[in-house]
Amino acid sequence: MTGLGKPAGDAPLRPYDILIVAAALTLSVAVVWFTADDWLLVAVFVAAMAAMTGLAVYISRVKPRAAEPEFALPDWSVTVAAIEREDMAIAVTDRAGRLTCANAAFGAWFSGLAPPRLPVNDASAEALAEMTRKAWRDGTARGDIRAEGEAGLSGSSWQVEVSRCGRGDDFLVWRFTRASTSDPVADMVVHLDGKLGRGLARAGIAAALVDPDGTIRAASAGFALGATGDALADMTGHDFVAQLRQDEGDRIGWARDGDRGGPLVLYHVPVADPDSDAPPDPDTTPSLMLVVDATAGIGSGGGGGAAAPHLEALLGQLPLGLAMADRDGRLLFANPAFMRAAGREGQAPPTYPTDLAVREDKRALSEAIRRFAQGPATAGDIAVRLVGQPDDPVSLSLAGVRGLGEAAVLLGLTDSTEEARLKRQVAQATKMQAVGQLAGGVAHDFNNVLTAILGTCDLMLMRHTPGDSDYDDIQQIRANSNRAASLTRQLLAFSRQQTLRPEVLQLPDVVADVSQMLRRLIGEKIELIVTHDRDLGPVRADPTQLEQVIVNLAVNARDAMQGQGQGPGTRGGSDGAGRLTLATRKVNPSDVRAMRSEIIPVGEYTALIVEDTGGGIPPEVLGKIFEPFFTTKDQGKGTGLGLSTVYGIVKQSGGFIFAESELGKGSRFIVYLPVYHAAPGAAPTSAASLRAEPVVSQWAGGGRILLVEDEEPVRMVAQRALTRQGYEVTCAGDGEEGLEIVQSGREFDLVVTDVVMPTLDGPAMAREIRRIRPGLPLLFMSGYAEEQLRKEISLANAWFMPKPFSVQQLSEKVGDVLARTAQTANRR
Repeated sequence: MTGLGKPAGDAPLRPYDILIVAAALTLSVAVVWFTADDWLLVAVFVAAMAAMTGLAVYISRVKPRAAEPEFALPDWSVTVAAIEREDMAIAVTDRAGRLTCANAAFGAWFSGLAPPRLPVNDASAEALAEMTRKAWRDGTARGDIRAEGEAGLSGSSWQVEVSRCGRGDDFLVWRFTRASTSDPVADMVVHLDGKLGRGLARAGIAAALVDPDGTIRAASAGFALGATGDALADMTGHDFVAQLRQDEGDRIGWARDGDRGGPLVLYHVPVADPDSDAPPDPDTTPSLMLVVDATAGIGSGGGGGAAAPHLEALLGQLPLGLAMADRDGRLLFANPAFMRAAGREGQAPPTYPTDLAVREDKRALSEAIRRFAQGPATAGDIAVRLVGQPDDPVSLSLAGVRGLGEAAVLLGLTDSTEEARLKRQVAQATKMQAVGQLAGGVAHDFNNVLTAILGTCDLMLMRHTPGDSDYDDIQQIRANSNRAASLTRQLLAFSRQQTLRPEVLQLPDVVADVSQMLRRLIGEKIELIVTHDRDLGPVRADPTQLEQVIVNLAVNARDAMQGQGQGPGTRGGSDGAGRLTLATRKVNPSDVRAMRSEIIPVGEYTALIVEDTGGGIPPEVLGKIFEPFFTTKDQGKGTGLGLSTVYGIVKQSGGFIFAESELGKGSRFIVYLPVYHAAPGAAPTSAASLRAEPVVSQWAGGGRILLVEDEEPVRMVAQRALTRQGYEVTCAGDGEEGLEIVQSGREFDLVVTDVVMPTLDGPAMAREIRRIRPGLPLLFMSGYAEEQLRKEISLANAWFMPKPFSVQQLSEKVGDVLARTAQTANRR
């Protein structure tokens, strides 16, 4: 090693340097004299050169130049001493890949070969080459290598770190660390004799490490205690099988306990390297034997408080709500499905199952758990009300189980939210159906009464003229009867039993016809907006009933914006200002699929939207608005049949209706009517073509009529009305009497009969009459829907007339039927 060099100005002049300078000066003087041939000029030149030389010497003495340090040549012995380690091989290579320096461990492990040319397998050699390139490029690299083919190295592996260094980054420093290798068997021997063995014993698990020949290599204190009764006994070298016994039922137990001992469960775990891809060799691999009391289960030795971990993991994945409780009624475990069914999704299980029940049911649940825990292993159910669902009792299953340690009772609870919702829907549907049947029956009977009243009023008005004292009273009775008939029609609309006159029409035409009337109904303060889509498909419905739907929805919206809607104080303001929107929309099958509704089938629809800007309908009320007689309006301001009538008309027309509402933002009713497609080859049908049907001339030829009606007031009114028109009327009080009259051989031109009668109803009587008189025309009187009766009766040459009717309507209908029958006979 050398020190730093001296500055160049301090070095002494050598003799030959002086001779060279003197020769140069002499030569310069000779050149000047030879050129100028003037001694004076030569003298001046010599004097100048001397002065300059003296000045140069002076400057060099006064201001020496800075010395440049020289680095000492490296002493690799010092470097080797610095990197010498026993647990790590370190080497330094230059850019040419030559080994510059290495410690003793590197020489011993790799025989002094320079990286990356080390005795490793092909994959490791490629990894070393890649680490070399990465270190020169990025400055550092890491990786793992594995040696093979060299004695003492085969199978060894190292973790490698390489970094770039040096004044010019010309060297790589390699660090090799042996990968840690553990001996699972040796480690297991140490752990069984230490804390692991004591922990297993506390959990009720006896463990032993057994060689393939059945010899015990190590055993925990719990195993020694169970096998010998002494926890400190040395079990090394004992035969493992000799410590156990097996009875005739293949149950095992401790040999020292004989027949008095309880059954045991044996778990076999091979002690092998878990990172090895090769399966363990049973001839060389020791086994860890875990012996557990079958009556307690894994984890029971700790005194309870938790279920077996493997059992928890299994129950936690099941979709059924399951929980376990101990003999004292403490909840040991509850899976997520149990907590979700109990209304506590995402919360931690309570301390006791009774914490989930309401106060009134806590005692019954606690006694049931205690009974199933102490008695035989039986199962049963108990109805309890949960804190999260106090109104709907749920069924809690309990089963006394054994062999699960402290988990003595298994609890089962199913999430009944969806089931309860379906039950409510079924109950609602059943109630609506029952109310509909009741409404239809009431409407039918009421129609008979109204028919008699209206007919009697018509007959009385024929004997009075305007100005008579009784004329106005009769008119008032007739007006009130017509009002009652309108209410009856609403009941029939709700029960879907009203008579419809369907036509093929465009929905915007119906909206346009009713818009002017709506403006008068809703008032000046409410703005009416009407919009329509293009290319709307036609629908088949009764235009009069559709107008009734629009009017009812508009009136409901008006009341909503006047603060009299479905929710008191929640809709509209007292000033009645607002906006009512009527819109028609085209609904494609893709739109229906996007709705993801289970109610409306996929198809083409024309939608009617009625939207208001009221205060909205409360959620608890929204599901009841279509129920009959349900209203939140003040006493005397609503019958509760408006929306139920709408619902009945829409459903009877084959459509669907939905209500949407948000508090503070108004409500929206959407009616979906299926687009009408005519049958192939059929002539197009429209409202215009139906109205263009040729009118039959009024009948004036009289005729013989059989009138069959079980209601005497209706029969008397109908008989008097037809007799006044010149018809010969024969009356019958029921179907049997009417059939007997026809069987007697009497001739009739028309049979006018009620549909619903005791013993033998109208359709049954008509079928028997047709066997006798096949071509005899029939006119049915009924308050039920005409289309429904046509499907049930299915008789040709039959007509229908809805109740209630006036005297004039009955006379006109009978004359129309006779005229049509006569025209048909003439064509033949």
